[in-house]
Amino acid sequence: MDTQADVIVVGTGNAGFCAAHAAAQAGARVLMLEKGPAEAIGGNTYFTAGAIRTTYRDLGELAELVVDDERHARTDIAPYTAADFIGDMERVTLGRCDPSLTRTMVHDIANALTWMRDLGIRFRLQYERQAYEVNGRHRFWGGLPLAVVDGGKGMVAQHRLIAAREGVDIRCSTAVDRLLRDADGRVVGVGAGEQEFYAEAVVLAAGGFQANRLLRAQYLGPTWDLAKVRGTPHNTGAALLAALDAGAQPAYHWSGCHAVAWDANAPETGDFELTNRHTKQSYPLSIVVNTEGRRFLDEGAELRNYTYAKYGAQILLQPGARAFQLFDAKTAPLLREAEYQVPGVTRYEANSIAELAELAGIDVAPHRHRRGLQRRHPAWALRPLRQGRPGHGRAPSPKSNWALPLNEPPYLAFGVTCGITFTFGGVKIDDSGRVLDHESEAIPGLFAAGEMVGGLFYHNYPGGSGLSAGTVFGRKAGTEAARLASTLTPAT
Repeated sequence: MDTQADVIVVGTGNAGFCAAHAAAQAGARVLMLEKGPAEAIGGNTYFTAGAIRTTYRDLGELAELVVDDERHARTDIAPYTAADFIGDMERVTLGRCDPSLTRTMVHDIANALTWMRDLGIRFRLQYERQAYEVNGRHRFWGGLPLAVVDGGKGMVAQHRLIAAREGVDIRCSTAVDRLLRDADGRVVGVGAGEQEFYAEAVVLAAGGFQANRLLRAQYLGPTWDLAKVRGTPHNTGAALLAALDAGAQPAYHWSGCHAVAWDANAPETGDFELTNRHTKQSYPLSIVVNTEGRRFLDEGAELRNYTYAKYGAQILLQPGARAFQLFDAKTAPLLREAEYQVPGVTRYEANSIAELAELAGIDVAPHRHRRGLQRRHPAWALRPLRQGRPGHGRAPSPKSNWALPLNEPPYLAFGVTCGITFTFGGVKIDDSGRVLDHESEAIPGLFAAGEMVGGLFYHNYPGGSGLSAGTVFGRKAGTEAARLASTLTPAT
C-alpha cells in the first residue's frame, strides 16, 4: 500500500474534495483519507441540501451556472451583491466574523463556482426550497437560489467522479489522530493508529466535533450531549485536536454551533437515505411551543435562512429538549413536502386544539382553571399560553412577521428536537488556507478548510455559507499545498 503522496487531504466532504481537485489540477499526487468506511465518503456534505450562497447580478449570471429549466422564463431573482453577503455575515454573527476570511469567501465564491462547474459539478435553481409562485411567476427570497443537482448526495457523487478522473487516491477506514512533523517543525504527514502517511503538505478538512458527545458537553455546555447529529457520525474532532496538539491556534466560537429543528424521532446520527429531510423549516408559518405549551422563540423574526441554524439550540433548552410546530388548515398546504411528509415523521392531527395537545403530549393542565382553554385561546394566537419563567426564557410576543391566527381545523403538530450540524470552533487560517500557530505564523506544510476552520461563524449562520466557505478555502488550500509540494519535491 502506497503511503507517500505530494499532498494528503484528511476528510472527504466538499472542502476536502475541492482541495484534492485543486491540488491534482496543479500536478500533485493526492491521497485522501476518510475516517469511515467507503459508504461514509462525503462526510457532512452528503447530508446537506446542497445549497450554496453566492453573489450574482441577475438571473442571467446564474443561468451560466445552472442546468436549463423551463421555469427560468417565469422567474424573478433580486441581485445579491458582495455587500449583501458581507452584510448578512456581519449581521447574523453579531459583527464577530473574521473580516479578512469573510471578504475572501464572499469575493471568491462566484469564481470558485465557475471552477466547480468546469470540473463537472452541476447546479440548479432550488425552486422547491427558496421560491414561491405568485401570479404565475417564481419569486426567490433569502439570497440562496443556487444548489447542486441532487443535493448533498449528488454533490458527493459528482466529486467522486471528478476525483477518479484526476487520479486522486481515496483511502477509507483511516482515522487520522496525529500530525507528523520533522525536526524543524514542518508537517510531513499524518498518523492513523499504527499507520503513517507522508507528504510534502497536509490539508485538514475533517470537520468539527459535533459527533462527539463529550466534546459537545465540554465546549458547547450542559445538555448538548443530548442533541441528535444531523450528519456523519465520524466528525468526532480527532483531527481537529491533533492540529491543536501540533500548535495550531484555536479560532472561536468554540461554544457555538449550527443546530436546527430536527424531527423528534429521527435517528441519533445521520440518515443515509433521508439525509436532510428530517429538518423542519416551515416554522415561520407556525407557532412553536414547548411541552408545557409555552412559546419560547420568535418564529417570524426574519427569513428562515437567517434563523434556522440557531433555533435548534433554543429547542435544546426546553423541557425534554422537545418542542412542537403548530399549523392549521390555512398554513398546512404551504409546508415543504420533502420535510413534512417524510416516512416516520412525528406528526399529530386533531380537530380541536385541546385534542391536539393531548395527542402530542403538550401539558395544558395549568390552564384548565381559565374556564375553557379553547374558548379563551381559540388560536393559541401570538402570545404564550403562560409567560416564561427563569430557566426557560421569556417568550417573544408578538410574532414579528407572518402572524396568522391558528383557528382553522384540522390542526397539526410536528414534534421536533435539536439536530446539530457542525461546530463553529476550529483552527485559525490565513486567506490562503494556511494554518496559523499561536504567534499567527503559518505552520509549515499544514493547511485547513471546511468545518475545521474557526472564525467565520458566531452565534448564527446565513444559510448555504458553509458550502461556500468549504469551496473557497478548500480550493485555496489545495492550490497552495500543491505549490508548496512542487517546491519541495525534487525534479525527476
